[in-house]
Amino acid sequence: MAQIHPYIHFNGNAEEAFTFYKSVFGGEFAMITRFKDMNLTEPPFSEKEAEKIMHIALPIGDNSVLMGSDTPEFMGKQNEQENRSKICITAESKEEADRLFNGLSAGGEVEMPMEQSPWGAYFGMFRDKFGFEWMVDFNAK
Repeated sequence: MAQIHPYIHFNGNAEEAFTFYKSVFGGEFAMITRFKDMNLTEPPFSEKEAEKIMHIALPIGDNSVLMGSDTPEFMGKQNEQENRSKICITAESKEEADRLFNGLSAGGEVEMPMEQSPWGAYFGMFRDKFGFEWMVDFNAK
């Protein structure tokens, strides 16, 4: 069966963000590649950008991988307040849902606190401190 893995872009702080996400989810990075690692004969990247993240992957659970990269300056900036897509996490317990919600929303803006939703799930939404929007839910059924 097909799997979906979120891939998110940053304006030079992908490493900081993924270190934060790793502190909440746990685990180890499956891959970290910097622009300088691409072995290009004519690098289009400045020395300042060479250390930035070209690709990073953090496995989450058995079947999910959160991936991301920094956007090179020549491609423009990401508008961090216009990321209207959300990353949805389905927790295995109410306690895990609370832990993930509280960890990931630290320093961000809560849009909807964790609570029982009208459709029966324990659910909450927020924008993290890096500008990305998340939904966390747990359904006991």
